[in-house]
Amino acid sequence: MMGLSAFFDLKPESENKALIEIDKLDKELNQHFQDRFFIHPSLTRLLVSFQANKSRPLYRWYKYKEAFSAALVEFLFNDYQLKRGKILDPFAGSGTALFAASNLGINADGIELLPIGQEIIKTRKLLELEFNQNDFERLTKWIELKPWKIAEKKIDLPEFKITKGAYSPATQYAIERYLSVCEGEKESVSSVLRFALLCILESISYTRKDGQYLRWDYRASRKKTSFNKGEIADFDRAIANKLGEIIQDLNASTNSLEIPVNLNKRGGIELYQDSCLQVMSSFPDAIYEGIMTSPPYCNRYDYTRTYALELALLGVSEKSLASLRQEMLSCTVENRSKDLLAINSSWKLAIDAADSQPLLQSILCFLENQKLEGALNNNGIPRMIRGYFYEMACVIQECHRVLKPGAFLFMVNDNVRYAGVSISVDTILSSIAEKLGFIVDKILVLPGNKGNSSQQMGNHGRVPLRKCVYVWKKE
Repeated sequence: MMGLSAFFDLKPESENKALIEIDKLDKELNQHFQDRFFIHPSLTRLLVSFQANKSRPLYRWYKYKEAFSAALVEFLFNDYQLKRGKILDPFAGSGTALFAASNLGINADGIELLPIGQEIIKTRKLLELEFNQNDFERLTKWIELKPWKIAEKKIDLPEFKITKGAYSPATQYAIERYLSVCEGEKESVSSVLRFALLCILESISYTRKDGQYLRWDYRASRKKTSFNKGEIADFDRAIANKLGEIIQDLNASTNSLEIPVNLNKRGGIELYQDSCLQVMSSFPDAIYEGIMTSPPYCNRYDYTRTYALELALLGVSEKSLASLRQEMLSCTVENRSKDLLAINSSWKLAIDAADSQPLLQSILCFLENQKLEGALNNNGIPRMIRGYFYEMACVIQECHRVLKPGAFLFMVNDNVRYAGVSISVDTILSSIAEKLGFIVDKILVLPGNKGNSSQQMGNHGRVPLRKCVYVWKKE
């Protein structure tokens, strides 16, 4: 591992001074929050990621890799005595926070921009609250009879340019016949059948979700690559297994601690289908007892590409896909700058808080200089990082406004690294949160630090990065 002093010695003097200044400001900010950092042995990567959901009934149906676990929600709500009222997740994703809160008897509002997240939440609500015995029997018949295998017509599979060739001809033909038979079912059953198909798309395709893009297997005709994703699932077996898993989980749920036996004890779930930057401004003040969320990380991951198979199947057009990419919280190099004051003129407070954060401004200045010198692998990085922190400042301001006094905000996030500079997302956002009226109660640190990308390690050495859960309290 390259030491910091050795790293500085390799740099030109002007760049070296900038790096030393960033390091000094970072240490000062860490010192400011020193008594708020807690390494929590219970907060494993399993708990703060989707991994703990993979074997959990109802949550395991769709592999939403960016999710945290239901167990994390339960752990935090229990630890901070959040037992009633209504909570918010402004980045709802697949709805983990919403359903975990609902199962605890707490009402939950969620905001989600991506249609795949919206579809997961809507279908799970349908299955748990509206599906009847006849509907379940119809799903069972699909498993037994496999009606798509004898279908005489098909529906052309919706595709983007970036998803063409994602399936073998036999698999694509099976999907298209499956879709045609779905149309003959009542809407509730058809919705679940299409949802089950969404759940298996990656496993039956030549692709794998890989952060910034879809990674293609060498067997795909459109890509020259040596990547081998391993077994590509058979369509008939995969869809039958998924439908069976859904039925099994729901049949067992009434006798399980996962779901209260008395459905009236559940909290209600409300979903807002848009960007939280657009939605939150319309909420009244002080209406939530808590916020549980995990925003997109500042890591260049483009969910419009990694979830392209699913978004195509849901009927998103190429034009709409491009619009979604811009409406998302800035976290990719393709995000253009947003006019935040045009969305909400009261966000000047948040923008001023970001403007006056010394470490953030020093990092942004350094990255702009790196861009001018041609030292970045993508010139969109400074714009992305600026957009991320300024937009997050506006989200934080809205979160503070809609929380009741004394209520907590829990946020899962990662620190990142660009051009050799470690960006302490946790302390920068916590500093902005303090300026906007939050008390930083704790920054819960996972016991093991995460690594860097191979490119960052190759060019700049390895520096461990914190992964944390922030706990902020409204004064």
